[in-house]
Amino acid sequence: MDELAATRRAMGKRNLPAGEAYTIELRRRYRAPVDAVWDALTSPDRLPRWLQPITGDLHPGGRFELASGEYGDILHCDPPQSLKVSWLYGPDARPGSSEVEVHLSPGPADDTDFELIHTATLDDPLLPTYGPGAGGVGWDLALRNLTHLFAGTTPPEPHEFIRHSAAAWGRAHLAAGGDPHHVAAAVEATTAFYSSGDAS
Repeated sequence: MDELAATRRAMGKRNLPAGEAYTIELRRRYRAPVDAVWDALTSPDRLPRWLQPITGDLHPGGRFELASGEYGDILHCDPPQSLKVSWLYGPDARPGSSEVEVHLSPGPADDTDFELIHTATLDDPLLPTYGPGAGGVGWDLALRNLTHLFAGTTPPEPHEFIRHSAAAWGRAHLAAGGDPHHVAAAVEATTAFYSSGDAS
């Protein structure tokens, strides 16, 4: 639960080339220097240890694909400070409808301040059912894995973490003006979805 408390979550609004969009935003601090965090985010040898195995041309303008099916283009890369990629899934995904960006900055005592923003258009088919937890819980799990990568430890089973993460995204949804009944249903659906398979 300390891992959940270490992350600040928010839901916001932006525009993408494909239209009006919403954001899920995660901010936290890692006990590792910026260069080490950047390497974990961009090294094909380290990415599988906290996210997914990756293939492709991992250079600006290149295209990547994760083992779980997500794919996209590397839109911007400014080592070791910022990275922006398109983030699509499935053959019918529209270009310009989903992007992920990460920003790193030095924190105190050689720590790193970390920010991840995932932006997706409002017609995202997962939004009505799952709310921001659709992607938010997945990112919480990934960032939890990243913490354990830096610590050299193994993450515990995720079921309790998933339940509390879904509730935390529900609170972020409420703070952004979500309807309480929709939020409650979305939290329940998100918890069931991530708990039904191997989401660790």
